[in-house]
Amino acid sequence: MTCPYARFLERDEEPTAATAKLTINGSSDNDALAEILSLTGYGASSSAKPELKRLPSSDELVTYGNYLKLDRLLNSQVLLSAQNDQNKNPVHDEHLFMIIHQTFELWFKQILWEIDSLRDIFGSKSIDESHMFVSINRLQRCVQIWRLLCDQIIILETMTPLDFMEFRSYLSPASGFQSLQFRLIENRLGLPEKSRVLYNQISYKNAFPSSNEQTDLTNSLEEPTLLVLIERWLEQTPGLEDSTLNFWERYKRAVAQYIDFLQSNAQDEPNPTAREAALEDVKKTADTFRSFIDEKFHQQLIARSERRMSHKALQGALMIMLYREQPRFQGPYQVLSLLMDIDALITKWRCNDRYKVFIDLFNLASFLIPREFLPKLTAEMKMRLAFANNDPSKFDDADDQDLHRSISKRNGKGNNEHCFMPDHEFHPVTD
Repeated sequence: MTCPYARFLERDEEPTAATAKLTINGSSDNDALAEILSLTGYGASSSAKPELKRLPSSDELVTYGNYLKLDRLLNSQVLLSAQNDQNKNPVHDEHLFMIIHQTFELWFKQILWEIDSLRDIFGSKSIDESHMFVSINRLQRCVQIWRLLCDQIIILETMTPLDFMEFRSYLSPASGFQSLQFRLIENRLGLPEKSRVLYNQISYKNAFPSSNEQTDLTNSLEEPTLLVLIERWLEQTPGLEDSTLNFWERYKRAVAQYIDFLQSNAQDEPNPTAREAALEDVKKTADTFRSFIDEKFHQQLIARSERRMSHKALQGALMIMLYREQPRFQGPYQVLSLLMDIDALITKWRCNDRYKVFIDLFNLASFLIPREFLPKLTAEMKMRLAFANNDPSKFDDADDQDLHRSISKRNGKGNNEHCFMPDHEFHPVTD
């Protein structure tokens, strides 16, 4: 099947006798062309004619092969088993091994290209919402590439370990650990140095002795990472600083009511053993939310490398996830989801959870609350988050009494304003 994006490289064949004359409604090709020009108005004035680029001469014509540099690309598979064998008989599976890893590197190059473009977008002081479509498209592309790379492992597995051992000795001491582009991807995404595992008790930087490689690594560490830029972007989430919504304070009150609801249900459990287990689960849930709500505790977790984003950035990410159906947040929610997809696919590719970059976004699932406990958006905020309609009268300013009525209906009790957060200052857990 011909590639639809490469058809411009094809040359028209000579017309046959059957196709020598083009007819439209019985007209000759010249009559048809004149009819089309008259309908479009093209040719009525010289100013309407676009300037056409000069066609290349016959010795400059672009072909499929010279455009893709296939002469160099397809001759870059130099098998060591053939060079080291006196009879020049290569090990058959070395060819597959080399092709797989060369395509890995080509796709790594494309991923770096996409990451750099995303860093340019999110590195702007004011991110234009029109760039959201471009960002989503390029993140989706990265996701599809990583899926392809994961599937490529299946092809490599058609070579058995015994087949690999036939040429493994020729490759020593080379290792996939020495892939510079993969290390650049990690650095530009924002993988912290503390999260890296030493290879043979040495830093990954020691695997790249050349000055050019060291320069590339240094630049990737000094430039703003995608994680840092996403963090800055989330800190500017619409509504975080809005006094009419007061999202964070209302979220904390909603969490307190949610915990109180869970605790009341647990206490109503008639079986003592089940009641004790349920109350213990409620305590764990409360402690989980407290680790997020208490900023000092959050900073402790950052110091222990269990979280990476600022408290304000996570508030923005949480707000986007909770109100993802709002027009203003639909694009940002896709961005967050795709970032997590990339992290998950990289983890799948190398099977190591410690290397997740956007781990904070994964952990936000622990801080989501049921919709009936969700702080209601004010009419003004609904207007700000809806692109199409700016008339506040179109929205009802839902009162928090709706929340209390929902709780009372489910619980069968009156309202309880008790907050699970203690009055005294929370003492964070030490290492």
